[in-house]
Amino acid sequence: MASAENKETASPAAKLVAKVTRMLRVQRDWSQDRLGDEIGYSAAAVSAMETCAQPASDAMLVALKRVLSEGSDVFETARLYMRMERLPEQFKDYALLEQAAISLQLFVTNVIHGLFQTEAYARALIGGGCPPLSDQRVEELVQLRMARNALFDRDPLPMIEIIIDEAVLRRVIGSEEIMREQLLHLVECARRRNVTLLVLPMDAGKYGEYAGAHGEMNLLETSEHEHLVYLEPQDESLLISDPAKVSIYAQRYAKIRSQALGPRESLDLIMRLAGVKE
Repeated sequence: MASAENKETASPAAKLVAKVTRMLRVQRDWSQDRLGDEIGYSAAAVSAMETCAQPASDAMLVALKRVLSEGSDVFETARLYMRMERLPEQFKDYALLEQAAISLQLFVTNVIHGLFQTEAYARALIGGGCPPLSDQRVEELVQLRMARNALFDRDPLPMIEIIIDEAVLRRVIGSEEIMREQLLHLVECARRRNVTLLVLPMDAGKYGEYAGAHGEMNLLETSEHEHLVYLEPQDESLLISDPAKVSIYAQRYAKIRSQALGPRESLDLIMRLAGVKE
Protein backbone atom coordinates (compact mmCIF):
# COMPACT_ATOMS: atom_id res chain seq x y z
CA MET A 1 0.00 0.00 0.00
CA ALA A 2 1.34 3.44 -0.93
CA SER A 3 2.28 5.64 1.99
CA ALA A 4 4.32 8.67 2.97
CA GLU A 5 6.38 6.42 5.22
CA ASN A 6 7.47 4.40 2.19
CA LYS A 7 8.97 7.55 0.66
CA GLU A 8 11.29 7.90 3.62
CA THR A 9 12.29 4.24 3.81
CA ALA A 10 12.47 3.40 0.09
CA SER A 11 15.48 1.32 -0.88
CA PRO A 12 18.26 2.61 -3.17
CA ALA A 13 17.01 0.37 -5.99
CA ALA A 14 13.46 1.72 -5.66
CA LYS A 15 14.76 5.29 -5.72
CA LEU A 16 16.88 4.57 -8.81
CA VAL A 17 13.90 3.07 -10.65
CA ALA A 18 11.78 6.09 -9.75
CA LYS A 19 14.41 8.55 -10.97
CA VAL A 20 15.22 6.70 -14.20
CA THR A 21 11.56 6.16 -15.04
CA ARG A 22 10.71 9.84 -14.56
CA MET A 23 13.74 10.89 -16.63
CA LEU A 24 12.83 8.60 -19.53
CA ARG A 25 9.16 9.58 -19.34
CA VAL A 26 10.00 13.30 -19.47
CA GLN A 27 12.40 12.73 -22.39
CA ARG A 28 9.46 11.31 -24.34
CA ASP A 29 7.25 14.20 -23.20
CA TRP A 30 4.82 11.66 -21.73
CA SER A 31 2.47 12.36 -18.87
CA GLN A 32 2.01 9.87 -16.07
CA ASP A 33 -1.34 9.02 -17.68
CA ARG A 34 0.40 8.22 -20.98
CA LEU A 35 3.04 6.03 -19.35
CA GLY A 36 0.34 4.29 -17.35
CA ASP A 37 -1.57 3.52 -20.56
CA GLU A 38 1.59 2.13 -22.17
CA ILE A 39 2.46 -0.21 -19.30
CA GLY A 40 -1.06 -1.12 -18.20
CA TYR A 41 -1.15 0.78 -14.90
CA SER A 42 -3.07 3.78 -13.63
CA ALA A 43 -1.54 7.25 -13.49
CA ALA A 44 -1.85 7.01 -9.71
CA ALA A 45 0.27 3.85 -9.71
CA VAL A 46 2.91 5.56 -11.85
CA SER A 47 2.90 8.57 -9.52
CA ALA A 48 3.23 6.33 -6.46
CA MET A 49 6.21 4.57 -8.04
CA GLU A 50 7.94 7.80 -9.10
CA THR A 51 7.57 9.28 -5.61
CA CYS A 52 8.57 5.98 -3.93
CA ALA A 53 5.26 5.89 -2.09
CA GLN A 54 4.84 2.43 -3.61
CA PRO A 55 7.98 0.85 -5.12
CA ALA A 56 7.61 -0.82 -8.52
CA SER A 57 6.48 -4.42 -8.43
CA ASP A 58 8.31 -7.05 -10.45
CA ALA A 59 5.48 -7.03 -13.01
CA MET A 60 5.72 -3.24 -13.35
CA LEU A 61 9.47 -3.48 -13.90
CA VAL A 62 8.89 -5.97 -16.70
CA ALA A 63 6.44 -3.53 -18.31
CA LEU A 64 8.82 -0.60 -17.87
CA LYS A 65 11.60 -2.61 -19.49
CA ARG A 66 9.36 -3.36 -22.46
CA VAL A 67 8.28 0.26 -22.96
CA LEU A 68 11.24 2.39 -21.85
CA SER A 69 14.48 0.39 -21.84
CA GLU A 70 15.46 0.73 -25.56
CA GLY A 71 18.13 -1.92 -25.19
CA SER A 72 19.29 -0.87 -21.74
CA ASP A 73 19.37 -3.45 -18.95
CA VAL A 74 18.62 -0.92 -16.20
CA PHE A 75 15.16 -2.27 -15.40
CA GLU A 76 16.29 -5.90 -15.58
CA THR A 77 19.14 -5.11 -13.20
CA ALA A 78 16.69 -3.28 -10.93
CA ARG A 79 14.49 -6.42 -10.88
CA LEU A 80 17.40 -8.42 -9.50
CA TYR A 81 18.31 -5.90 -6.81
CA MET A 82 14.74 -5.26 -5.74
CA ARG A 83 14.20 -9.01 -5.37
CA MET A 84 17.35 -9.19 -3.26
CA GLU A 85 16.09 -6.42 -1.00
CA ARG A 86 12.95 -8.41 -0.19
CA LEU A 87 14.87 -11.53 0.80
CA PRO A 88 15.38 -12.52 4.45
CA GLU A 89 18.22 -10.49 5.91
CA GLN A 90 20.48 -13.47 6.57
CA PHE A 91 20.27 -14.63 2.94
CA LYS A 92 21.00 -11.37 1.12
CA ASP A 93 24.80 -11.58 1.08
CA TYR A 94 24.72 -15.07 -0.39
CA ALA A 95 21.88 -14.58 -2.89
CA LEU A 96 23.83 -12.45 -5.37
CA LEU A 97 26.83 -14.76 -5.12
CA GLU A 98 24.62 -17.76 -5.85
CA GLN A 99 23.13 -16.19 -8.97
CA ALA A 100 26.59 -15.32 -10.34
CA ALA A 101 28.40 -18.54 -9.34
CA ILE A 102 30.12 -20.65 -11.98
CA SER A 103 29.80 -23.77 -9.83
CA LEU A 104 27.83 -24.90 -6.78
CA GLN A 105 28.26 -27.98 -4.64
CA LEU A 106 25.36 -28.44 -2.22
CA PHE A 107 24.69 -30.88 0.61
CA VAL A 108 21.28 -30.93 2.29
CA THR A 109 20.07 -32.95 5.27
CA ASN A 110 16.75 -31.41 6.32
CA VAL A 111 14.65 -30.28 3.36
CA ILE A 112 15.04 -29.94 -0.42
CA HIS A 113 17.44 -27.15 -1.31
CA GLY A 114 15.68 -23.91 -2.29
CA LEU A 115 17.03 -24.01 -5.84
CA PHE A 116 15.35 -27.37 -6.41
CA GLN A 117 12.00 -26.78 -4.72
CA THR A 118 8.67 -26.79 -6.53
CA GLU A 119 6.32 -23.90 -5.87
CA ALA A 120 3.91 -26.10 -3.90
CA TYR A 121 6.71 -27.56 -1.77
CA ALA A 122 8.14 -24.09 -1.09
CA ARG A 123 4.72 -22.72 -0.14
CA ALA A 124 4.06 -25.59 2.26
CA LEU A 125 7.51 -25.26 3.79
CA ILE A 126 7.50 -21.48 4.18
CA GLY A 127 3.86 -21.35 5.22
CA GLY A 128 4.43 -23.98 7.89
CA GLY A 129 7.50 -22.33 9.39
CA CYS A 130 7.97 -20.92 12.87
CA PRO A 131 7.32 -18.16 13.73
CA PRO A 132 4.33 -18.02 11.35
CA LEU A 133 4.31 -15.42 8.58
CA SER A 134 1.44 -13.49 7.03
CA ASP A 135 -0.07 -14.94 3.85
CA GLN A 136 1.31 -11.97 1.92
CA ARG A 137 4.86 -12.51 3.15
CA VAL A 138 4.64 -16.26 2.51
CA GLU A 139 3.60 -15.61 -1.08
CA GLU A 140 6.34 -13.02 -1.53
CA LEU A 141 9.00 -15.42 -0.26
CA VAL A 142 7.67 -18.24 -2.44
CA GLN A 143 7.92 -16.11 -5.57
CA LEU A 144 11.40 -14.93 -4.61
CA ARG A 145 12.46 -18.55 -4.16
CA MET A 146 11.04 -19.50 -7.55
CA ALA A 147 12.95 -16.63 -9.16
CA ARG A 148 16.21 -18.27 -8.06
CA ASN A 149 15.55 -21.03 -10.62
CA ALA A 150 16.74 -18.69 -13.37
CA LEU A 151 20.23 -19.81 -12.39
CA PHE A 152 19.67 -23.18 -14.07
CA ASP A 153 19.37 -21.61 -17.52
CA ARG A 154 21.81 -18.75 -17.13
CA ASP A 155 24.40 -18.15 -19.86
CA PRO A 156 27.05 -19.37 -19.25
CA LEU A 157 25.56 -22.41 -17.56
CA PRO A 158 26.78 -22.98 -14.00
CA MET A 159 27.80 -26.46 -12.96
CA ILE A 160 25.61 -27.60 -10.07
CA GLU A 161 26.05 -30.71 -7.96
CA ILE A 162 23.72 -31.54 -5.10
CA ILE A 163 23.91 -34.36 -2.55
CA ILE A 164 20.60 -35.02 -0.81
CA ASP A 165 20.36 -37.07 2.35
CA GLU A 166 17.82 -39.85 1.75
CA ALA A 167 15.88 -38.75 4.82
CA VAL A 168 15.01 -35.50 2.98
CA LEU A 169 13.38 -37.50 0.19
CA ARG A 170 11.29 -39.47 2.67
CA ARG A 171 10.21 -36.47 4.76
CA VAL A 172 6.76 -35.47 3.47
CA ILE A 173 6.27 -31.69 3.29
CA GLY A 174 2.74 -30.42 2.65
CA SER A 175 1.11 -33.62 1.45
CA GLU A 176 1.87 -36.90 -0.29
CA GLU A 177 0.93 -35.36 -3.64
CA ILE A 178 3.12 -32.29 -3.11
CA MET A 179 5.99 -34.56 -2.18
CA ARG A 180 5.51 -36.78 -5.22
CA GLU A 181 5.52 -33.71 -7.47
CA GLN A 182 8.70 -32.56 -5.75
CA LEU A 183 10.42 -35.90 -6.30
CA LEU A 184 9.48 -35.89 -9.98
CA HIS A 185 10.83 -32.34 -10.24
CA LEU A 186 14.15 -33.58 -8.86
CA VAL A 187 14.20 -36.23 -11.57
CA GLU A 188 13.74 -33.54 -14.23
CA CYS A 189 16.45 -31.39 -12.66
CA ALA A 190 18.85 -34.35 -12.60
CA ARG A 191 18.45 -34.73 -16.36
CA ARG A 192 19.84 -31.26 -17.04
CA ARG A 193 23.31 -31.28 -18.59
CA ASN A 194 24.70 -28.96 -15.94
CA VAL A 195 23.22 -30.74 -12.89
CA THR A 196 24.50 -33.79 -11.01
CA LEU A 197 22.22 -35.17 -8.31
CA LEU A 198 23.40 -37.71 -5.76
CA VAL A 199 21.66 -39.31 -2.78
CA LEU A 200 23.42 -40.07 0.50
CA PRO A 201 21.70 -43.32 1.53
CA MET A 202 20.24 -43.97 4.97
CA ASP A 203 22.81 -46.71 5.58
CA ALA A 204 25.82 -44.52 4.72
CA GLY A 205 27.15 -44.79 8.27
CA LYS A 206 26.64 -48.47 8.94
CA TYR A 207 30.34 -49.29 8.52
CA GLY A 208 31.45 -46.68 11.04
CA GLU A 209 32.08 -43.71 8.75
CA TYR A 210 29.57 -40.92 8.19
CA ALA A 211 30.91 -37.70 6.71
CA GLY A 212 27.58 -35.87 6.81
CA ALA A 213 27.37 -35.55 10.59
CA HIS A 214 28.27 -31.83 10.58
CA GLY A 215 25.20 -30.87 8.54
CA GLU A 216 24.39 -28.89 5.43
CA MET A 217 26.76 -26.77 3.37
CA ASN A 218 26.93 -24.76 0.17
CA LEU A 219 30.27 -24.63 -1.64
CA LEU A 220 30.49 -21.93 -4.28
CA GLU A 221 33.00 -20.86 -6.92
CA THR A 222 32.77 -17.26 -8.12
CA SER A 223 33.53 -15.99 -11.63
CA GLU A 224 36.89 -14.85 -10.23
CA HIS A 225 37.50 -18.46 -9.13
CA GLU A 226 37.26 -17.62 -5.46
CA HIS A 227 35.98 -20.52 -3.39
CA LEU A 228 33.48 -19.80 -0.61
CA VAL A 229 31.34 -21.75 1.84
CA TYR A 230 27.89 -20.64 2.97
CA LEU A 231 26.15 -22.03 6.05
CA GLU A 232 22.74 -21.11 7.40
CA PRO A 233 22.11 -22.68 10.82
CA GLN A 234 18.85 -21.68 12.54
CA ASP A 235 18.23 -18.60 10.34
CA GLU A 236 21.72 -17.27 10.93
CA SER A 237 24.20 -16.96 8.09
CA LEU A 238 27.92 -17.58 7.81
CA LEU A 239 29.92 -16.86 4.66
CA ILE A 240 33.41 -18.34 4.84
CA SER A 241 36.23 -17.21 2.57
CA ASP A 242 39.32 -18.22 4.55
CA PRO A 243 41.14 -20.69 2.23
CA ALA A 244 42.15 -23.04 5.05
CA LYS A 245 38.58 -23.31 6.35
CA VAL A 246 37.14 -23.62 2.85
CA SER A 247 39.58 -26.46 2.20
CA ILE A 248 38.29 -28.38 5.21
CA TYR A 249 34.70 -28.07 4.00
CA ALA A 250 35.73 -29.11 0.49
CA GLN A 251 37.45 -32.20 1.87
CA ARG A 252 34.39 -33.03 3.94
CA TYR A 253 32.15 -32.58 0.92
CA ALA A 254 34.37 -34.89 -1.13
CA LYS A 255 34.08 -37.54 1.59
CA ILE A 256 30.28 -37.19 1.62
CA ARG A 257 30.27 -37.61 -2.15
CA SER A 258 32.32 -40.79 -1.85
CA GLN A 259 29.64 -42.24 0.45
CA ALA A 260 26.73 -41.26 -1.82
CA LEU A 261 25.02 -43.36 -4.45
CA GLY A 262 26.02 -42.76 -8.05
CA PRO A 263 23.91 -40.58 -10.36
CA ARG A 264 22.03 -43.49 -11.92
CA GLU A 265 21.36 -45.24 -8.61
CA SER A 266 20.30 -41.95 -7.04
CA LEU A 267 17.82 -41.28 -9.84
CA ASP A 268 16.43 -44.80 -9.56
CA LEU A 269 15.87 -44.36 -5.83
CA ILE A 270 14.04 -41.05 -6.28
CA MET A 271 11.83 -42.55 -8.97
CA ARG A 272 10.96 -45.50 -6.72
CA LEU A 273 10.06 -43.14 -3.87
CA ALA A 274 7.86 -41.20 -6.30
CA GLY A 275 6.10 -44.43 -7.24
CA VAL A 276 7.43 -44.48 -10.80
CA LYS A 277 7.94 -48.00 -12.10
CA GLU A 278 11.06 -48.81 -14.11
